[in-house]
Parts: sequence; C-alpha cells; structure tokens
Amino acid sequence: MHPLLFILIILGTFSIMEGITWLTHRYVMHGFLWYLHEDHHQPRPGTFEKNDAFFLIFAIPSWLCIMLGLQKEVYWVAAIGFGILMYGLAYFIVHEVIIHQRFKWFTRSNNVYIRTIRWAHKMHHKHTGKEDGESFGMLVVAKKYWDKVRADKKRNDNNVNA
Repeated sequence: MHPLLFILIILGTFSIMEGITWLTHRYVMHGFLWYLHEDHHQPRPGTFEKNDAFFLIFAIPSWLCIMLGLQKEVYWVAAIGFGILMYGLAYFIVHEVIIHQRFKWFTRSNNVYIRTIRWAHKMHHKHTGKEDGESFGMLVVAKKYWDKVRADKKRNDNNVNA
C-alpha cells in the first residue's frame, strides 16, 4: 500500500469518527446505554466513572483493526484502526483534559476554539437527564456556540479598552 493512501485513510477515518461519535453519544449514550453515561452528567467523587467504559467500546475495534490489519497485511484495515486511535487520543486530550480538566494540564486557555468547545460541552451538561440534550459532538460545534464565545470576547475586549 502506498504510504500516502495509508495516511489518507487514517485522516479520513479520524474525520468520520466525529460523526460516529455524535451518533453514538446521541443515540447510544443518551439511549440504551444511558446507565453507563448517566454518572458523567452528575457530580461525583473520585476519578473514575462508569462512562469511562466507553473507552473500551472504541478502543477494542481500533486495536483489532490495527492488530489484524498488520498481521494479515491488509493495511487499509490497520489504517482505519490508527485513525480510530488518533481520534481516541484527541478525545482524551479535548474531553478529559481541556473540557473536564480531569488532568490539570491546560486550565487557563483563552483560545477561542477551546473556549467554544468548552461552552458547547457546558451546554450539553446543563441537561442532567438523557432527554432534551444538545451539542453531542466533540471537535465540531454549532455556529451558535462560536457566536456566543466571540460576542463574549468582543464584550470583554471593549470593557478592557474602555
């Protein structure tokens, strides 16, 4: 397999994972597997939550694709596994580190994108039940959240300059 095709499959899989994540979050996590996701919407003591089981739900197909794709020399399958893995790493950094700050690595960012994804996720968590949710994606968020964060930034900039 040509290395460029391998990379394109990885990047394509990474991109498709945002849609798969949105669908899974909306219809599985807020659907029939709510009992695993529910504690993620509630204040809780400790580091771990039942919701962390979704790590395995996504990690197992990634691992199987990588392992079997490399063993059987079906490299496009391995590339899909690596794309899922890359999205999983992005998910960990964005969701666990930046948004929920389960690890205190990037706590004071004023980056507009980071503030936008944090605001969209906050709006998702204002709903404590599985119904009436909003903003189920992770890396791509609706325009209304961008507009709100930009308006806040403009208002703050005007207050500082006044």
